[in-house]
Amino acid sequence: MPQARTCTATTAPRSGPGARVRPAHGALRAALWAGLLAGLLALAGCAHTVVDEAEQLSHGGRYEEALQTLDEALARRPEDAALRTAHGRQRDRVIVHLAAQAELALSGARLDEAENLLARAQRLAPRQPRVLSLVQAVAQARAAQQRVAVPEAPPAPPAPVAGPTMSAAFQKVVNLEFREAPLRQVFEALARSSGVNFVFDKDVRSDVRVTVFLRQVSLDDALRIILATQQLDRKLLNGHTVLVYPNTAAKQREHQELVTRSLYLVNADPKQALNLVRVMTKTRDLHVDERLNALVVRDTPEVVNQIERLLATIDLAEPEVMLAVEVLEVSSDRLDELGLGWPSSVGLGVPGAGSTVPLSTPLGGSGFRGLVANPALTATLRGVSGSANLLANPTIRARNREKAKVQIGERLPVFTTAAVANAGVSASVTYLDVGLKLDVEPSVQLDGEVIIKVALEVSNLLREVDGPAGSAARAYEVGTRTTTTSLRLKDGQTQVLAGLINDRDRQSANGLPGVSRLPLLGRLFGVQRDERNKTEIVMLITPRIVRNLQRPNVAAATQASGTESQPGAAPLRLSADARAGVGAGRGGRPPVATAATAPEAPPPEGLLLAGSERAAVGGTLVVTLNNRSGQAAQGELLYDPLLLQPASTPPGATPGRLPFAMAPAAEAAYVLRVLPAAAGQRVVVQASASTPVQGEAVVQIEDAAVAR
Repeated sequence: MPQARTCTATTAPRSGPGARVRPAHGALRAALWAGLLAGLLALAGCAHTVVDEAEQLSHGGRYEEALQTLDEALARRPEDAALRTAHGRQRDRVIVHLAAQAELALSGARLDEAENLLARAQRLAPRQPRVLSLVQAVAQARAAQQRVAVPEAPPAPPAPVAGPTMSAAFQKVVNLEFREAPLRQVFEALARSSGVNFVFDKDVRSDVRVTVFLRQVSLDDALRIILATQQLDRKLLNGHTVLVYPNTAAKQREHQELVTRSLYLVNADPKQALNLVRVMTKTRDLHVDERLNALVVRDTPEVVNQIERLLATIDLAEPEVMLAVEVLEVSSDRLDELGLGWPSSVGLGVPGAGSTVPLSTPLGGSGFRGLVANPALTATLRGVSGSANLLANPTIRARNREKAKVQIGERLPVFTTAAVANAGVSASVTYLDVGLKLDVEPSVQLDGEVIIKVALEVSNLLREVDGPAGSAARAYEVGTRTTTTSLRLKDGQTQVLAGLINDRDRQSANGLPGVSRLPLLGRLFGVQRDERNKTEIVMLITPRIVRNLQRPNVAAATQASGTESQPGAAPLRLSADARAGVGAGRGGRPPVATAATAPEAPPPEGLLLAGSERAAVGGTLVVTLNNRSGQAAQGELLYDPLLLQPASTPPGATPGRLPFAMAPAAEAAYVLRVLPAAAGQRVVVQASASTPVQGEAVVQIEDAAVAR
C-alpha cells in the first residue's frame, strides 16, 4: 500500500530588525495576496500529485489501491473538486473491473470467488445494475448447484404399479453352441446354468429345433435372440421366472399388460398430436381432451413411454420475434408563379347603350369606345415551398408463421344512395381506409435468421369527387403506393426498403397567345406557373428474436421405436463384446450352455478434454480438464493466439500455450476470450500432457450480432 503524501503551504516569516515596522497598506495587501496565491498553487500541485499517483497505480492494474489513495486524500481535502472528480472516475473503474472478474469466475463455476468480488463491488455501489444482475445470477447458480447435489424428490405421478424387474442372473455371460437341438432342451440348459425359471404356454410347440452359436453374451441378450428367431415372446413374472408364449396377436392380447396414462400438453395442438401418435405408434386407444389440452393413451408400457418421449420433442413453445419498424414519408412541394397578367378580352361598345347597340346608331364618328377589364394589367409574383415528414415507428411482437397487422391513418365515410320503390331514397355509408397499412409474417429459422413477408401500402387523399348530377353522394380520389417482398435477415440486422418515389412536375403558361411561350420574354406577356411535388417512402425493419427453438443434436433427436409389429420394443442388438462361433458337441452329446464371468472393463485413465460447443466474438469459452488417472498430470493447453486469448495469464504462459498442473482425480476449468479474428471459424483447443489425453474442444465461433 503506498504511503499518503502530505503537502503543506508556508509563507516566509518576518525577520530582521525591521520586523516590528509596519509596511504601507498597499505593500501589506500585496504580500497577503502573494502568500494566499502561493498556498493555493501548492495545494493544487499536491492534488495533481495524488491524482497522478492514482493514475499510475490504475494503469498498472492496481485499481483498488488507487482508489484507496484517493480516499485518503479526499478525506483530508473534501472541498477539492479535482480530487472528487478523480475519485468518482476511479470508483467506476474498480466496479467495472470487479464485475468483469466476477463474470469470469461465474463462467468457470467458481461461485465463492464471484460472491467475494461482488461483495467488494457492492460496498462501493450497492445499486449498480450490472452488479445486481450478477448477484442474482450467482444466486441462481448456487441454487442449481444445491439442487444437483441434493435433488428434490419430484411428486409421484399417477403411474401404474411397476412390474417385476430382472435379477442379476439375466446379466450373466453365457456361451451357447446348439445344432438342431430341441427348444425345451435349450431352455433347460439355460435354467441349469443361470438359475432362471422358464414357464411355457400350452401353445408353444415342443418339436421346434434350434441352431444357435453365441459366445460371450448375456443371458438376457441370448433369450431375446432365441425368442425373436422362433416367433416367441416373453413375460417377466418375477425376478427369476419368465413366461414364454407364441408371438401372435391373440396371445399378445392375452398376456400383455396395458397401462393408461394422461399426457398433458402445453404448446402442441392435441389434435395434431393425436394424428402423430396414431401414425408413429399404431395405437388405437386414444382420447383427446381439448378442455385440458391433454391426450389419454392406453397401451403397453413400452409404447406409452415411446409416446411420452415423442410428444416431448414437439411440445415446445413457438418462436417469437420482435419487429421494430420505421416508416418515413418525405414530401416536398414547390410552386413558382411569375409574370404579367393581361386581360383575356377587349370589348367595343357605345357608352350608355347597355348591352345592345341600336341599329340607328352611326358606326363612324366618336360614338364607339373600347372596353378593357379593370385592372388592365396585373403582376403576379408568387413562390411557395414546403416539406413534411410523416413517421410511424411501431414495434410488433409476433409468433412464428402468424400474420401481424399495423394500420395507422383515417377512415373516410363514403355515402351511397339508392332509390327504393314506394320508399323514396335510402342512404348507406361505407368507410375507406387511408393511411399506412403494414402486414408482416415472420418465420424464425433454427440458425438464428428470420424470414419476413412484408406487405406495405401507403395511401393519401388527393381530392373529393362529386357524385352524379342531382345526387348528394361524394367520393374520394386516393393515391396508393404498394410493395410486397420477402426478406431473410439475421437477428438484429436492419433492412432498408426505399425507392417508392412519386415525382410530379407541372408547367403551365397563361397570357397572350404565342408570345407568352417565349423563353425569356414570355413572362412579360403572361404568367408562367411551375409546380413540383415529390414524395418518397422509406421503411426500415429490424427483427429481434425473443425466443427460438433449441435444435437438438442427432443423438438426442433419434430414439428407438421398436419394430413394425411391436412398436416400442427394445432393439435386438448384442453388446459390443459379444462373439459368435461354430462348435460341435463332444462325444455325440448335445452341447450345453455354460455360464462365464464377464471380464470387467478397465477403468478409464488419462485426461478428458471438453469444451463449449458455441461461442461469440467478444465472449468467452470454457475448456474443462478432468484428470481420471490416479497420478498428478502436468501439461499445456494449445490454442491459436490470433483467435483466442486467456482471460487470466498464469506465470510461465506464452502465446498459444497455457500451462496447467492437476492433482489426481481433479477437475479444472479454463476461460478463453474470443478475439474478433475468430468470427465464423471453428477453433480447436488441444492438450499436451504427461498422461494420455482424450478428446479436444472444437468450438464454432459466431458473430456477436448473430449470438445476440
